[in-house]
Amino acid sequence: MPQIRPIKDLRDTTEISRLCHKIKEPIFITKNGYGDMVVMSIQTYEMTMAKLDLYQKLSEAEEEVNSGKELMDAEVVFDKLRKKYVS
Repeated sequence: MPQIRPIKDLRDTTEISRLCHKIKEPIFITKNGYGDMVVMSIQTYEMTMAKLDLYQKLSEAEEEVNSGKELMDAEVVFDKLRKKYVS
């Protein structure tokens, strides 16, 4: 369940930091009862950005498959990588 906190709770930065690391999810901050900002730990941010990057790459790969573009065989690709990096 998402954590929603009023902006006044940001005065206690230690508690907000502890909570960010404990729940490993963004904390939604409200101002005058409306959503204003999101606070999260660096680890949660990096994980979120990594997922976003992965989803973008998967979307691009799916577009390539659907466009009929000629694809390389996975075994050929892995053989080339092995020859290049495992010598």
